[in-house]
Amino acid sequence: MECSSSEELKQLVKEAKKQTKFGKVADYIPALKKSSPHDLSVAIYYPDGICISAGDIEQKITLQSISKVLTLALALMDCGEECVFNKVGYEPTGDPYNSIIKLETSHAKPLNPMINAGALAVTHLIKGASVKERLGRIIEFIRELAGDKEISYSAEVAQSEFETSHLNRSLCYFMKQDGIIEEDVEDLLELYTKQCAIEMNCLDLARIGLIFAMDGRDSVTGKAIMPVHVARLCKTFMVTCGMYNASGEFAVRVGIPAKSGVSGGIMGSVPNRFGIGIFGPALDKRGNSIGGIRLLEMMSERYKLSIF
Repeated sequence: MECSSSEELKQLVKEAKKQTKFGKVADYIPALKKSSPHDLSVAIYYPDGICISAGDIEQKITLQSISKVLTLALALMDCGEECVFNKVGYEPTGDPYNSIIKLETSHAKPLNPMINAGALAVTHLIKGASVKERLGRIIEFIRELAGDKEISYSAEVAQSEFETSHLNRSLCYFMKQDGIIEEDVEDLLELYTKQCAIEMNCLDLARIGLIFAMDGRDSVTGKAIMPVHVARLCKTFMVTCGMYNASGEFAVRVGIPAKSGVSGGIMGSVPNRFGIGIFGPALDKRGNSIGGIRLLEMMSERYKLSIF
C-alpha cells in the first residue's frame, strides 16, 4: 500500500515542526536517543483504503506505550472484561505514567490499563505457555490489525529497555505482593519490553487506528478483527487516559481517541472517518510528541475532528 503525498498536510507538518525545538528525545531508554528530534511525519488512512501523508512515513517507530491499547484488546478477547478489570481499574490519573504512588492506596490494583503498572498487569493476562508463544500471539495480532506480515520487534530497543527497567520491576514486585501479578517478574518484563519494542511505520499505525475507528472491523477486507465492544472499550481508554497525564487537555484541544508512546509515535482514531499515524520523537514534559500534538491540534481545527 502506498500513500499519496498531500500538500495541505505538508504545510501543517511544516508549521508543527516549529514546536520540535522545545522538545527532547527520550533518553532514559538508551536505544531511543538515536532518533532525530526534528523528524515529523503523518499518515491518514481512510475506510476505502486511500491514504494521504506528509514526511517520511516509512521510518520505523517502536510502539512503546501505544502497544498498551493493542494488548488490552487482546487480553479482553483472551480473558473477558471481568477478568481484566479484576486486575486493573477504569479511572484516569493525574500522575505520571510510571508513578508508583497510587499502588500504595489502591491495594496494588492499577487505576487503568494505560499507565505502566496497568499495562504490565494486562500483559500478564496474555495467554500462552511461554514468553515466546505469548509474544508471537501479540505480534500476529498486530500484523493482522496493520495488514503487514513483516512487523516484528527491535531486539536492540527491547534489550535496552529490559536492562534499564528498574522502575517497572519495582511496579511488578509491588503488584506481585498483592496477587495482581502471579508470574515470574523477569519473564513478564522480557515479554513487556519486547511488546513495547514492536516496530512499524506511520502507515501501519494509521491502519491500526482505522480498525479502532471502525469498531474493530477492517474496512479494506471486511473482516471483523475484534468485537465491537472491545474496540469501543479501547477507544474510551484512549480518550480518558491515552495521552498520559495530558489526556484531559488533549480531549479539549483535539478531541479524538489517541494513544502516544515515548518513541514519539501517536495513533489516532477518528470514529467512522479515518485512522492517523504520527511520528515525531521530540517529546514534551509529559512524554508526548510535541510536534505531533501541535499537528493534531491544527488538524482537528481544520478538519473538525473532535468527537465532542
